[in-house]
Amino acid sequence: MLENKLGITDQIELARAEEKISKQKAKELFESGKINKLEVGTFQGLAEIHKYLFEDIYYFAGKIRHDNISKGNFRFAPVMYLEPALENINKMSQKNYEEIIAKYVEMNVAHPFREGNGRSMRIWLDLILKKEIGQVVDWSQVDKEAYLSAMERSPVNDLEIRFLLKDSLTDKINDRETFMKGIDTSYFYEGYMEYRIDEL
Repeated sequence: MLENKLGITDQIELARAEEKISKQKAKELFESGKINKLEVGTFQGLAEIHKYLFEDIYYFAGKIRHDNISKGNFRFAPVMYLEPALENINKMSQKNYEEIIAKYVEMNVAHPFREGNGRSMRIWLDLILKKEIGQVVDWSQVDKEAYLSAMERSPVNDLEIRFLLKDSLTDKINDRETFMKGIDTSYFYEGYMEYRIDEL
């Protein structure tokens, strides 16, 4: 059970509150124009997205995690290597689609936050795509199971995730409805109940 600012002690209740609040904050981020002032393609930009979405819920919003975590059989970057990994990701090129997806894959491996990585990273990815190639992902066109499976295999080979997302690209880069689909957990649920804190 994650400590939260809402004083909620029931996991299901927290998941519902988190989804509702993070969606409201995502809508606000988009409609206020603040999204256009974020750094694009850096960890700082991602941290600002995460903080904006979750600052009303979690004390750790926008802050690097201090626990080693895993999901299923996949372990994300160990805490001791996390900051150097993020520095390397910042330096990665993002000039074309292939480079952008490679960067997205590396950020997913880093998984810098205790919770809310997927939602924050999908916004982060769309901002890079929008800036560099004038397109974004229409996440409602991405098959959930295929996406999760491709992301799990992506550290070894990102070809599958590259093809999957490329088929869902759209030029609706300023459409709020398209933007909001990336934050919708009914499409991509990555709630805290699926994560496990590993023993150090």
